[in-house]
Amino acid sequence: MTGTHRVGNEFTAAVAREPGSPFVLEQVRQTKLLESEVLVKIVATGICQTDMIARDQDYLVPHPIVLGHEGAGVVEAVGDSVLKVTPGDHVVLTFLSCSSCRECISGHPACCENFRDRSFSAHRIAGSHALADQQGGTLNDRFFGQSSFGEYAVANGQNVVKVRKDAPLALLGPLGCGIQTCAGTALNSLKVSPDSSFVAFGAVAVGLAAMMAASAAGAITIIAVDILPSRLKPAMEVGPTHTIDSTQGKVAEQIRAITGKGVEFALDATGIPTVINTMIDCLRSRGEGAIIGLSKPGERLTLDLLNQCIRRGVVEGDSLPDQLIPTMIDLYMAGRFPFDKLIKFYDFSQINQAAEDSEKGLTLKPVVRFS
Repeated sequence: MTGTHRVGNEFTAAVAREPGSPFVLEQVRQTKLLESEVLVKIVATGICQTDMIARDQDYLVPHPIVLGHEGAGVVEAVGDSVLKVTPGDHVVLTFLSCSSCRECISGHPACCENFRDRSFSAHRIAGSHALADQQGGTLNDRFFGQSSFGEYAVANGQNVVKVRKDAPLALLGPLGCGIQTCAGTALNSLKVSPDSSFVAFGAVAVGLAAMMAASAAGAITIIAVDILPSRLKPAMEVGPTHTIDSTQGKVAEQIRAITGKGVEFALDATGIPTVINTMIDCLRSRGEGAIIGLSKPGERLTLDLLNQCIRRGVVEGDSLPDQLIPTMIDLYMAGRFPFDKLIKFYDFSQINQAAEDSEKGLTLKPVVRFS
């Protein structure tokens, strides 16, 4: 074991104990660090829609549980088999994959055949837990292989990404999931090309970050669509050439009026079937659309099979995190990917306010900071 570590390390974490109830700040206890694991002192963690879905058990994970999957911090200790990072390194935490299935081996870890077991089972593969409550009771954890709604997180060597130390670490957590998903979708899955057109449905953080990535890729017509004018106004600060209030007329017609024959690339960040169909309708012949928004279990999508476009669902931007996350940071440091405009900081003690502001659309991307 390398670094400062002791079994029984106690710290504050936000625990989801009842579906739909607020997070509860509790003292929790860390169990033994395994040889493949990394202990990270968390500096800041982004709050993502997936955290709220898991909190409310719209997506079934066992409670009580420590959530959080957009952590950034400093390595404090590493297990004996971890060679990728050392204590003192700055890291962003991302999703956990198995590294051995067909998809992982072929360079698509976001499509890992064991993704649910690694990121949503709420325990280690062997069934043990990295955390316990003050009474020694079971705390479900390992959410995305990290559970970073706490002052410390136990991750694995493979889902920590070492980052440059001159980058502002408190900003970087969302690059591990939400912003990675949208930027990766634009750059890896859709492969947005120079001089092209791009539309994002949902002027939320992921949609806006996708527009930034499309702009960095050279798209010249970038359209933001949302139902809330209050989200469209700040959207104009991050790069779209046009905005559309979806309550004012037929969206596909408005997009064709802007582009002529529809857009080449489109992204849905809502997960709402009617919006997804509108996204498909706005694509030009052989245009490409990606769905990254989470839908409720049981939702069904009806498609016009004669529509000559390409549509796909994308997970985590089909990214290789060790490549994409440093690239996004380099783009940000060069002034070409200003994702910091999406972020509002909250103290960790304000985590429930941060979640509420996000759900109400008052904050694009909340990030909780630890003192």
